[in-house]
Amino acid sequence: MAWDLSWSGSKKICVKLKYHNMKKRTINPAQRTYLFAALIALLVSLTVVGIDKWQDTGRVTLDRAPENLAKPVLYTADKEGNITPLDFTETTEKVLDAVVHITSRGTQSYGRSYRQLPDPFREFFKDSPFGRYFEAPEGDSPGRDGSRGEYPDELPRMGTGSGVIINKDGYIVTNNHVIANADEVEVTLHNNGTYDAKVIGVDPTTDLALLKIEAENLKSLALVNSDDVEVGEWVLAIGNPFSLNSTVTAGIVSAKARNININREELAVESFIQTDAAINPGNSGGALVNLNGDLIGINTAIASRTGSYSGYGFAVPSNIVSKVVEDLLEYGNVQRGILGVRIQNLDGRLAEDKGIDLIPGVYVASVNDGSAAQEAGILEGDIITAVNDKPVASSPRLQELIAGFRPGDEVTITLDREGKSRKFEVTLKDSAGTTSLVARADRELFNRLGAEFRNLPADQASELGIDGGVEVARLVPGLLRQETRMREGFIVTRVNGREVNNLEEFRSELEKSEDGGVMLAGRYPDSPKTYYYAFGLDS
Repeated sequence: MAWDLSWSGSKKICVKLKYHNMKKRTINPAQRTYLFAALIALLVSLTVVGIDKWQDTGRVTLDRAPENLAKPVLYTADKEGNITPLDFTETTEKVLDAVVHITSRGTQSYGRSYRQLPDPFREFFKDSPFGRYFEAPEGDSPGRDGSRGEYPDELPRMGTGSGVIINKDGYIVTNNHVIANADEVEVTLHNNGTYDAKVIGVDPTTDLALLKIEAENLKSLALVNSDDVEVGEWVLAIGNPFSLNSTVTAGIVSAKARNININREELAVESFIQTDAAINPGNSGGALVNLNGDLIGINTAIASRTGSYSGYGFAVPSNIVSKVVEDLLEYGNVQRGILGVRIQNLDGRLAEDKGIDLIPGVYVASVNDGSAAQEAGILEGDIITAVNDKPVASSPRLQELIAGFRPGDEVTITLDREGKSRKFEVTLKDSAGTTSLVARADRELFNRLGAEFRNLPADQASELGIDGGVEVARLVPGLLRQETRMREGFIVTRVNGREVNNLEEFRSELEKSEDGGVMLAGRYPDSPKTYYYAFGLDS
């Protein structure tokens, strides 16, 4: 007998038995047992396969990659032509510890300044010869505490941003707008360590500020020559957008020497590095770095109709950052050299209007009387093409280059006049028309106060009917913000009852009061009233 087993479909088993020579062969019991066991095993196997196939449509499986796979990496060429991996992980590891989260706290005032002494000082000054000055005149509305005098309503305000550690001893660069109007500034490191920060100085014209925390051996970033940064090269932006700490985004340098007219300060300098690395609110003051992890700029602004990232971010170039930081550390304020010209970008329309050739350069629309440019022989209608042999093709680029120099520095200006190239040696001046550097020898004292002071111009003093005074040009976090409600523009005319007409007298009177309270008296340009502010230098 022969057995013929055949498979005919997934759900049907056909077993055909063909008998041959039945009379000659029979199936013994052992063979029968073996045959049925084989059939049962086959049926069970086929049933399991069928069930598995039926259930497969409802099962979710996850594909898992083998471990220790090689990481795919793109490659690029450096400036020497060497092939290098385009991998952001190593760069990120280098820079994260050097970018910090900044929180600024203050109050927003509504109404006019405060004339009533703060509680802690009323007792101190009540028996002094000038204590009577703090009695509010009849008709003044009562303050919040029931005393008479102007007392504006205030609301707390808090801002956040980013900063970059540029020195292992705790010096941090950020944007001025991150800490503006703050009473307190707090810095949080990448490792969540928190420190109170002191404002060393600010430069609103470039929107930069320098802070200091009491820490050592911090990770810092090196500043590179931003003139060497090229359009199209890869960059990373590191900061804290929307308080999402230590966020890294990647992009390229989209343009250089970009002006977006966001800084409204007089003598503002805007020559931004533009990038398409994502930058959002909270990135301000953060780092823009190259693939080596070196600082090429401080992220400052975005161009957006919604207030969020739209593809355009802007950073202050590291060359400007370096100059501002050096000035704040050495002089206490920024020493700004000025050429003294009004300029325009030279485009096809202007060239046609003026009847001149269209060449890369900046058109001199006018020259200020007594300026450095006038004394050097630069004329209206000249086209500036280079500064110290560095090409100039736009107004922002010219501003950037000149901003790198101090009053008294000599620069070589290359210009085109009537189609001929000429060079002029120009000795730059400051905004007051002098070539001298004005170091702030009293910067330690003024940093404690949290203010920038300047002598009141004689013509303004004459208009106000006073002999002189010291103007509070700018307020930053310090004693005056913490202990008083002084506004910028206040003119100090007396310190502890003694008349002061200039910075030297002002500083002298303050130094006499280092162990006690200080009372400043003065006025605002828009009000004839006398205002008083009291604080303690040992606070």
